[in-house]
Amino acid sequence: MGGMLGSLRSVGLRIHGPRVWLALFAALAVAIALPAAGALPPHMVPLVGKFFCYAIAALAMDLVWGFAGILSLGHGVFFALGGYAMGMNLMRSMKGEGVYRSDLPDFMVFLDWKELPFTWYGFESFPFAVFMALAVPGLLAFLFGFLTFRSKIKGVYFSIVTQALTYAAMLLFFQNATGFGGNNGLTDFKRIAGFSLQDPATKVGLYIVSAVALLGTYLLSRFLVTSRLGRVLTAVRDAELKTRFCGYESTHYKLFVWTLSACLAGLAGALYVPQVGIINPSEMQPSNSIEMAIWVAVGGRGTLSGAVLGAFLVNGGKSWLTGAFPELWLFVLGGLFVAVTLFFPGGVHSLIRKAAERLRHKPRPRKQPEPPTPVSEAMPGGVS
Repeated sequence: MGGMLGSLRSVGLRIHGPRVWLALFAALAVAIALPAAGALPPHMVPLVGKFFCYAIAALAMDLVWGFAGILSLGHGVFFALGGYAMGMNLMRSMKGEGVYRSDLPDFMVFLDWKELPFTWYGFESFPFAVFMALAVPGLLAFLFGFLTFRSKIKGVYFSIVTQALTYAAMLLFFQNATGFGGNNGLTDFKRIAGFSLQDPATKVGLYIVSAVALLGTYLLSRFLVTSRLGRVLTAVRDAELKTRFCGYESTHYKLFVWTLSACLAGLAGALYVPQVGIINPSEMQPSNSIEMAIWVAVGGRGTLSGAVLGAFLVNGGKSWLTGAFPELWLFVLGGLFVAVTLFFPGGVHSLIRKAAERLRHKPRPRKQPEPPTPVSEAMPGGVS
């Protein structure tokens, strides 16, 4: 028992020092307390919960791009598959409560489907849906990575292929014949795991679960990148050929982190759908995947905390701009990416770190020597 606790303690200290651990749990406690204290208005709870999901997706992207050098422009498909798995459970949980009072989802009745397709079997179970939200993106990523990494496809060619993957999936899900709702996707959800989605307490619960999942994803990612596996991934990113000469099969390492990243993106999608109330093929459009890369670039590639920060900054700006100046958002997003690439490639995280270092090493002002006291004042009675 003592040995196990000692091992856990050493692993914990390897991930972060005591002060950072304290700061992380304090941040989680504050995030959980905000809705209860009324500091976060009810209409903001799903919005911030959505940002937590985006931050999980940003961590997934940073794992493969920042630490393994694999730029994916198709992570949107993994995010959406996780969302569809959860959406199918939410649709199945409202049997007989739809517009047509049928056991089938409304869109199937509208399209004159007579029975449930086999792809929907088992999604009545919430644990099964959660499992599939992780397993389906992971399986697709494993098969895709197995074929591409073994074929030595990398760099910009890999990015283009990933974009083709998400575009092809989007076109597939747009088809009504696939049984996933076509253009409209899945929506009009009623409850999750027996709890009404309209109940404010359920919304707060989803917000808290998303916050805890974000912290768990961060710690898992931090555990990986500070381990021997993380060092090998960084070596693969910087000099893959030399790493292979040293005896490390880079394909295995890349395939592992690529598959894990897809599972994390699926988790983000599964938490996202009940909070926004809809999932449709537009989540797979290539621009969504490119935005994920921009979150990481703005926050700081290869810095997990920077990825989280970038997801909050970019999506916070998007929420404000699309309401105030909707026509400007795409120009701002493109300009932001160009500015980050040209002027601060390390992202906001790098700027904050440099500012902190300057403050830490700021030279202290020299103490001015006191002027000598005149002899006439120093001598009692003065000098006559």
